[in-house]
Amino acid sequence: MSSQSHFIAEPKIAAIVGCPFSGGQAKPGVDRGPINLVEAGLIQQLEGLGWKVEFDGHHQFEEISANGDPPIGKLRNPRIVSRVSKAVAEAVGYHAKMGKLPVTLGGDHSLAMGTISGTLDTHPNACVVWIDAHADINTPETTESGNIHGMPMSFLLGLGEKISEYSWIQPRLQPSSLVYIGLRDVDAAEKRILKENKIKAFSMHEVDKYGIGKVVEMALDHVNPKRDRPIHLSFDVDALDPSVAPSTGTPVRGGLTFREGHYICEAIYETGLLVALDLMEVNPSLEDAASVHQTVAVGCSLVRAALGETLL
Repeated sequence: MSSQSHFIAEPKIAAIVGCPFSGGQAKPGVDRGPINLVEAGLIQQLEGLGWKVEFDGHHQFEEISANGDPPIGKLRNPRIVSRVSKAVAEAVGYHAKMGKLPVTLGGDHSLAMGTISGTLDTHPNACVVWIDAHADINTPETTESGNIHGMPMSFLLGLGEKISEYSWIQPRLQPSSLVYIGLRDVDAAEKRILKENKIKAFSMHEVDKYGIGKVVEMALDHVNPKRDRPIHLSFDVDALDPSVAPSTGTPVRGGLTFREGHYICEAIYETGLLVALDLMEVNPSLEDAASVHQTVAVGCSLVRAALGETLL
């Protein structure tokens, strides 16, 4: 806990926002992720690092039903995803305004349109470090699956056709304020979007070429050259290799090692600039019990690293 936080009030409070939600993609079970992370002792672990932790139970989304939510264009569950993400934006925004660190446990990555919107309400100059195998930047036109967990970034950047259901999202994020680490499964249309908008992305190729330390430094140099802007860290566990975190909905071989994933979190914490953390796409219904236990343990470990746990 040595790193002095520039934006989080003392005494430091981590506000856990549990989001048991799976509507942004097709596989059931990712809504169990947050519950498993908390049951694995995450709150006590963070208290052990010196944080005061607030957790008032998981957000209840049951009253928002998938029935009567027909597609809009290709988008699946469009109204539910919008309503849930808006509720998450309000929760994260509230905690951020109070000077707390919102730690959002997903659920699927469509929730990031809510978490990042909430961060930008309080910290309009925040930058986003997005750790993922996927760019999640398809637009309503380019999506092949219609699953909105592959699109949150396009909504936040204001790309693609406008959908009235999502008019609450202010496209305040600039392409220059976003950086990716860990990409390795990017659609052709997404590659085009990244290039056209000059969005900085470090794929696994760069991680191999330069090493994770250099990649994190280059990523921060791009979005936060003076190291004075708030950082929103959005971490999809599928950024990690499936041998490290198998229980996730869209695993892709050739991902970050256990140490590489943790180094990113440790390095962001060391900046003292972290204002919000997302940990997304832990899905305890996929894989066997040992794999689930392993993935949940890794999820807890990543959160601890991002909140100041060190090796020495």
